Amino acid sequence: MLSEWRQKGQFISLFGRKLFYIDSGNVALPVLLICHGYPSSSFDYYKSFDVLKGQFRVIIPDYIGFGFSDKPEDYSYSLLEQADFVLALLRELGIKAYHLFGHDYGTTVANEILAKRAFGYEPAKVLSATFCNGSMHIEMAKLKLVQKLMKHRFWGTVLNHFNSAALFERTMRDIWFDKDKFNLLEIQCHWQLIHENNGRKVFPKISRYNNERVQFWHRWIPCLTQLDIPVHILWAQEDPIAVKAIGEQLFKEIPHATITRMEHLGHYPMLEDAGRWQKALLDFYVQKEII
Repeated sequence: MLSEWRQKGQFISLFGRKLFYIDSGNVALPVLLICHGYPSSSFDYYKSFDVLKGQFRVIIPDYIGFGFSDKPEDYSYSLLEQADFVLALLRELGIKAYHLFGHDYGTTVANEILAKRAFGYEPAKVLSATFCNGSMHIEMAKLKLVQKLMKHRFWGTVLNHFNSAALFERTMRDIWFDKDKFNLLEIQCHWQLIHENNGRKVFPKISRYNNERVQFWHRWIPCLTQLDIPVHILWAQEDPIAVKAIGEQLFKEIPHATITRMEHLGHYPMLEDAGRWQKALLDFYVQKEII
């Protein structure tokens, strides 16, 4: 599965780092930029890629430290810098306008892109934004003990030392709503990708990203309340971490937002029920006459 996914993508050098990305390549279609979650990668969308590329030119980068991309020790792993890489990729690909999608960690990468836009930096025009199950309102999130430990500089390093495939599997299974749809092979692929390019050594640094959600709350959240583009809140309702109250708060504070509440789905709806997630995502664009 991973070798097939890797063959779909390619590498580009940005700021002296090697970034892996997927690009479906049809320049006649509108662009959909997907910002993936933590601790996973672009591989989250392997079930949906063929459907989405029928409607969009789909671009999904693996951030630095994730998936097949470089995982250097001399890197900040700041969400702000991850957004810089994503925008640099769009520039190198010659993208002039795009629809923005973010899930989990990727919701805040997307939020930083929108913050830059609010401050006047928009190298490619953002046509719409979709947020899917991310702890953007970190004060409302129900972080698991593992997440609380991993964002700590000392305890995160200790836990990383003792982490195992079995613990990773249990942690991921816990955030699926329908356990019958939990695919162990997918999770083993995610575990393998964490180790790709000796990535285990930088995993504690990556895992401190929730601290930035606190530190930069007043940079990220206020700009959402001023958005003047179509916004979709696409929220799995049984997420035990990025709970449904976060989606409702975003819907309340973002002007003219649309919300889709996906019942009986957990934190990774695109893996738990790819068909339902695809339909919910695409229905928004149909409604807004984007496709």
